[in-house]
Amino acid sequence: MDNHTGIDRRGALGAMALLGATGAFAASASGAQPATGSPLAGLGWDSAKGEYTLPPLPYDYAALEPHIDAQTMQIHHDKHHAGYVKGLNNALAKLAEARQAGDAGLIAHWSKQLSFHGSGHVNHTLFWLGMAPSGKGGGGEPSGSLRAAIDRDFGSFDKFSWQFREAAKSVEGSGWGWLVFEPLGRRLAVIQGENQQKLMLTGAAPLLGLDVWEHAYYLKYQNRRAEYVDAFMNVVNWGFVQSRFAEVSA
Repeated sequence: MDNHTGIDRRGALGAMALLGATGAFAASASGAQPATGSPLAGLGWDSAKGEYTLPPLPYDYAALEPHIDAQTMQIHHDKHHAGYVKGLNNALAKLAEARQAGDAGLIAHWSKQLSFHGSGHVNHTLFWLGMAPSGKGGGGEPSGSLRAAIDRDFGSFDKFSWQFREAAKSVEGSGWGWLVFEPLGRRLAVIQGENQQKLMLTGAAPLLGLDVWEHAYYLKYQNRRAEYVDAFMNVVNWGFVQSRFAEVSA
């Protein structure tokens, strides 16, 4: 399968263990893997280089047509997501320099950059995996334990879908709509996120994210965010979302 990224899947080794809907994460520089069976195992971290990497798309740029166009997918993945990876690695390097120099004045700035770019990297990694070509894993409705949880916590899939779409459509400025698992109540919730990490629910594990930054849809939908949000439901990879739910709710 040619996804045009030029990235060797075998080179994307290591670990990225998600810690909440903030997009915060931890990775071991020694290359320690997440728990066996994690759908995120081996993505986004190169243990040999000791740095974060851009994971390849799991499908061709045009695979999500007509709902999300190929040009948007190429720019979004190869430019925007790559930019977050670059910013994340740079923030970590600058923080290391500040520690070495004992320069406390730089800690606040680069800590914010770490949070923003790191969250952008995790959010987008989840975003790509949360989609699949319509009729080939994408679209339809969830089943099994995830469906039972949705029916319990939202009343029905239709009511969940309506709330999720309305949350994404009404994000102020740039941000995300998220379906998350909240571990204290052990229940599902729909929340908004501004930018990459603001307004998130502390401790909640992200299951499904919808990027509503303009770069995610503007080429095809211009200012019609609502149309893009509705179209997204045709490519949701419920199999991946179920695997995430099983992982974080175990």
